[in-house]
Amino acid sequence: MRLKALLGDYPVSHALRSGALRSDRLQFDFADVRVPHTAFKRVVRDLEFDVAEISIVTFLLAKAFDKPYRLLPAVMFGRFQHPYLVSTKSMKPKELEGKRVAIRSSSVTTAAWIRGILSDDYGVDLGKVNWLTFEDAHVAEYRDPANMTRAPEGRTALQMLLDGEVDAAILSDPVPQDPRLMPVIPNPTAAIEDWRKRKAPLQINHMVCVRKELGPAVCEEVYSMLLQSKNLAKETTENSPFGIEENRRNLEVAIDYVHRQGLIPKKFSVDELFQ
Repeated sequence: MRLKALLGDYPVSHALRSGALRSDRLQFDFADVRVPHTAFKRVVRDLEFDVAEISIVTFLLAKAFDKPYRLLPAVMFGRFQHPYLVSTKSMKPKELEGKRVAIRSSSVTTAAWIRGILSDDYGVDLGKVNWLTFEDAHVAEYRDPANMTRAPEGRTALQMLLDGEVDAAILSDPVPQDPRLMPVIPNPTAAIEDWRKRKAPLQINHMVCVRKELGPAVCEEVYSMLLQSKNLAKETTENSPFGIEENRRNLEVAIDYVHRQGLIPKKFSVDELFQ
């Protein structure tokens, strides 16, 4: 069976993505996409792929709008998001209320994690922050809340921040090494360690989904191939946990954050994601 696939080249996926690992049952036709998130709209709007890397927040929105994909318990990568919220001025997280904060999209996974951290750990009322977005959510049916407005065409979050047009911004990895930029969450390294001790989970970014119509046997084979690829990795894969139980707590917190932020109307159970 030939499967049209979207998958980035990470340590955990490299053996499969490079063709070094093959299956007798499945053949993967990988899309020529260097940065997978640039094709996520093709996943959830055009339903173009049989197997696809997907950000966890985009998947949860897709699930809420009945897109025909099921999740595999395979994390391509996760990271702790605290350092990605920056400003050009010294400010405390609570001071974001009433300020303008630039984010790529309302449903960007890094932004969802950071909003949850701001709310839970620093008491920020997310409804009082004026969020400035630059593009639509990947899932077309989703609509931004009232406190999110669209940035002018041709601008970027970084440039607007440096020009003083916004007070803070959530930037992508890596954050530019610019002396004008400073983290809004104080001492991010210590904050990460504290968060891990209290919350425990990894902040998941991307996982993998499969079209439901392909059935459980194909899902199992795809997962088996991904697991073999992970086991062949020559670099660390500690931020790529596999297995439902290994990811249960990670997903519970992600679902809770996304639901409380109003991105999804229902708080899914973890097991529902794999059905």
